[in-house]
Amino acid sequence: METPGSQSSLHRANLERVVRAVRMAGSLTQAEIARTTGLSAATVSNIVRELKDAGTVEVTPTSSGGRRARAVSLSADAGIVVGVDFGHSHLRVAVGNLAHTVLAEDAEPIDVDASADQGFDRAEQLVRRLVGESGISPAKVIGIGLGVPGPIDIETGVLGSTAILPGWVGTNPRDELAARMGVPVYVDNDANLGALGEQVWGAGHGARDLAYIKVASGVGAGLVINGQIYRGPGGTAGEIGHITLDESGPVCRCGNRGCLETFTAARYVLPLLHSSHGTDLTMARVVRLAAEGDPGCRRVVADIGRHIGSGVASLCNLLNPSRVVLGGDLAEAGDLVLGPVRDSVARYAIPSAARRLKVLPGELDSRAEVLGALALVLDEMGDAALVDAAASAVA
Repeated sequence: METPGSQSSLHRANLERVVRAVRMAGSLTQAEIARTTGLSAATVSNIVRELKDAGTVEVTPTSSGGRRARAVSLSADAGIVVGVDFGHSHLRVAVGNLAHTVLAEDAEPIDVDASADQGFDRAEQLVRRLVGESGISPAKVIGIGLGVPGPIDIETGVLGSTAILPGWVGTNPRDELAARMGVPVYVDNDANLGALGEQVWGAGHGARDLAYIKVASGVGAGLVINGQIYRGPGGTAGEIGHITLDESGPVCRCGNRGCLETFTAARYVLPLLHSSHGTDLTMARVVRLAAEGDPGCRRVVADIGRHIGSGVASLCNLLNPSRVVLGGDLAEAGDLVLGPVRDSVARYAIPSAARRLKVLPGELDSRAEVLGALALVLDEMGDAALVDAAASAVA
């Protein structure tokens, strides 16, 4: 038995600190591990050697600042994780290892009116196919991250009200998928996962405080504060789409008037162009037409940008993030939408907060949420199993 404060308990704590640092970053040099964990270079060197002997980590030659170094990453044999993203009309699945390498990925359309059971049938089939295609035994799957487009009750895991997947309200996606796959499942909403994906792999990399804004059928924000997703006590933090812009404006699905969502989400915006562009418009097509110079589409995209900027300015005044990353189809519009966002931020945000803010397009496109689901597993899973494996291997 380990006694708190004993040499053995201290050694185990250091093992876990090193494993967690490598697991979260994907790959670090030994010098970077020392800076991240606060451990001495000698202690890190000894722990890395122990973990390497146990087969928990792999060490490969690299360079850092022009000098030779050794990159440490978790072994490909340590396990694999799966990300599952349900959207308005798609299902996307990715399989990755603990070194942040995506091994297999695919997406397929899904009927928005399909029942939860039908959706999970499709997800289970796609997960099992991709795990098989990755060439790794299903027994190596150690966790699944699941993204859904709606609020999740943190305590119960139950999906709350959503206009995007109405047949899913009241279900428990976490428990359902865990029962089917036999491994732990971690669930969050799509905006939070988009934030995680961009923080680990995309435009938010290296930022400790950022907001990921996703504008699609609804509008949501994933908030990263001091390096961690902030969900709030009820799991509804980041509902930027329901900031009131005009109390006499259109009635929102939430029951209020003039929410940001009623000026920016596809279901409210696309009808503005139906008379001139037909009723088969999508936001992606509006963005393409805007880039090609269509005046009506350019005006709509610019107006969306200005309204989003008003919401971002409120976030700046409250939370003072260093970066805002715009995801979804709108990110493809580039400066056509980002310029108006920045203009509104400059107009409505506190100057000191606006000066420090970078407004950037997402780099992961439609993959942000599924990669965020992979990152969720890597963030939530414990290090005990990996450390225990190392301890038993060297015993």
